[in-house]
Amino acid sequence: MYAVVSTGGKQYKVQKGDIFRVEKLPGNVGDSVSFDKVLLFSDGDNLRIGQPLLDDVSVMGQIVEQDRQKKIIVFKFKRRKRYRRKQGHRQAYTAVRIDSIGGSDAPVQEEEVGETAETAAAESAE
Repeated sequence: MYAVVSTGGKQYKVQKGDIFRVEKLPGNVGDSVSFDKVLLFSDGDNLRIGQPLLDDVSVMGQIVEQDRQKKIIVFKFKRRKRYRRKQGHRQAYTAVRIDSIGGSDAPVQEEEVGETAETAAAESAE
């Protein structure tokens, strides 16, 4: 079972028990967090794709760590102009462990959709 969630402008494929880093979320270590922007959900047999989101599926997790990443150096340089600027940056992140992926147990069957369309066509003809 896995899902694709969107948070912080990025998309992540997650499974139960995964620990992954996302852009900083508010909260402390041990707090629970819910990801409601689920784009795709698979329970092994059925694959459901949102257009654009799945409303009845949510992913629950727990904050494991609040920290900052390793420093990167941003160096600007213009030759022959004596222009040099050195700057460091550490991006804040939140590490989240996925506890559960919840979805509806009744996916829409193609036969049900076909019967509904035929029934609607018959009613509109009358």
